[in-house]
Amino acid sequence: MKTSKQLQERRKNRIRSRLRRKSSDQPRLSVFRSGKHIYAQVIDDSRGVTLAAASSIDGSLKEKLKNGADKAAAAEVGKLVAERAKAAGVKEVVFDRGSYLFHGRVKALADAAREGGLAF
Repeated sequence: MKTSKQLQERRKNRIRSRLRRKSSDQPRLSVFRSGKHIYAQVIDDSRGVTLAAASSIDGSLKEKLKNGADKAAAAEVGKLVAERAKAAGVKEVVFDRGSYLFHGRVKALADAAREGGLAF
């Protein structure tokens, strides 16, 4: 029987392979969530470069947020990463949720990034 870590890794690889097939050289918006914070990056895989990044531990957000691990924090991170990506010249991305389900904090981040002007 496989461990939960192995199943999580398998799910992440399955999602990434699907994204690579349909991305057509678009950057991907990758999300990582921990118990205390949430992180987002816009990555150009063809060049291996991070174009924009934001997290709930950024100085500009840290004093504004009460907690780094709730939906409000995820929404603020989504707005900030969208703003930074637009400044870097990125308008369209592919959303990479990793091995996480698309609900809760991950969904809040995605919705805020869409409102911020990113298309996916």
